[in-house]
Amino acid sequence: MHVTGIIAEYNPFHNGHRYQLEQIRQAYPDSAVIAVMSGSFVQRGQAALLDKWQRAGLAIAGGCDLVLELPFAFACRSAQDFARGGVQLLARLSITNTLAFGAECPSLATLQALAAAIDSPAVQTQLHERINAGASYAQALTELTATAASADGSLLHQPNNILAIEYLRALAEYPAIEPLLIPRAGAGYHNTNIAAPHASASAIRMLLQKAATAAKSTDGKLLIPQLTAHDSMALQGALPAAGFAAIRKLKASELPNLDRLLVPLQALMLRTSNTALQEISGINEGLENRLRDCLQNAATYDEVLSAAATKRYPKSRIARTLIHLLLGITQAQLAEIDNAGPLYARVLACGPRGRDLLKRIKKAETLPLITKTSAYLTSTQRAQGLAALSPLQKQLALDTMATELRQLITPQTDRKCNDFQQSPRFFG
Repeated sequence: MHVTGIIAEYNPFHNGHRYQLEQIRQAYPDSAVIAVMSGSFVQRGQAALLDKWQRAGLAIAGGCDLVLELPFAFACRSAQDFARGGVQLLARLSITNTLAFGAECPSLATLQALAAAIDSPAVQTQLHERINAGASYAQALTELTATAASADGSLLHQPNNILAIEYLRALAEYPAIEPLLIPRAGAGYHNTNIAAPHASASAIRMLLQKAATAAKSTDGKLLIPQLTAHDSMALQGALPAAGFAAIRKLKASELPNLDRLLVPLQALMLRTSNTALQEISGINEGLENRLRDCLQNAATYDEVLSAAATKRYPKSRIARTLIHLLLGITQAQLAEIDNAGPLYARVLACGPRGRDLLKRIKKAETLPLITKTSAYLTSTQRAQGLAALSPLQKQLALDTMATELRQLITPQTDRKCNDFQQSPRFFG
């Protein structure tokens, strides 16, 4: 059985994702598809719109065969760490033949040249020199890489191209897995026009947030009736039937409200020393002082992100850093996790063909297959702190903490829908 891997967020699963699956099966008609999906928080540091089991179930309905969780320690990180974690997980399953990914650039050769240029000794040396001279990482990397690869630097400003390049960099360690580039069709990542062909996840989330605001977010009102007829029809056209059916049932109070993070963060700043803050992942070069000032004066969570962001520290990095701060994740802990790589395959949802994939993963015996969290980590063990846990348990503990943090900021949520009580969803 040919196996294609995807690394995704499905926040939420939309018709662009379905198109990607259709393209995979055009290239490999008999391929089974494994999606490695971020869990409760996504790469840009935001809480996922729907919980991870709902999103995984919708991915199965959309054509995936098996959905595994990308551990939080890799999911809520930079593009490089996100991509590396996903590729490592797929490679360690020992059954993945192909990695499929989308990009704005239609040329695999161009993206491969850019990936190779980034890792060339000359670019790495100049990169460190420019950063030490005060340039931002992104700016220096874009200029140096584009020059080295004789490519258009604007390619490195497009989010799917950036991820595609990072996937290719990670795949250099796993030559047995072949890349399959699927040029992005329809709206771009940042396009917020819900009526555009293959409307982006950003457009869908923005529209639902608009509906939540109209419903005053904490009310038990359904989201769809808050939209105009035009927007409602456009939303229906952007989602597969199962996805639209799920969102039709969604209430404003069931969406995560990031403003609920503001007071806990302000309280943390009151009692945490700068020395302790400097140990947190993402905090360096005086960022602790900037965060302290911004949190003291902000009225909303987004105000914190906007005020703290700079050319060197974009909003997405600030958002990830704040989540790491709330969960107490240190640079040393993440360095240890990075050295180990993903240590398990956590099942979120499985379709009929996925059962055969699970058998093959189990037979390979290269990664433990987790369907019951408490078989590997209990809440009592987690309460002892990360330092008392095994490397596998540390990664799993962060997954569970992220899930419960998302629950805390969702006004109306099923408290039983957590990692210790929720089972994978099996279909067919």
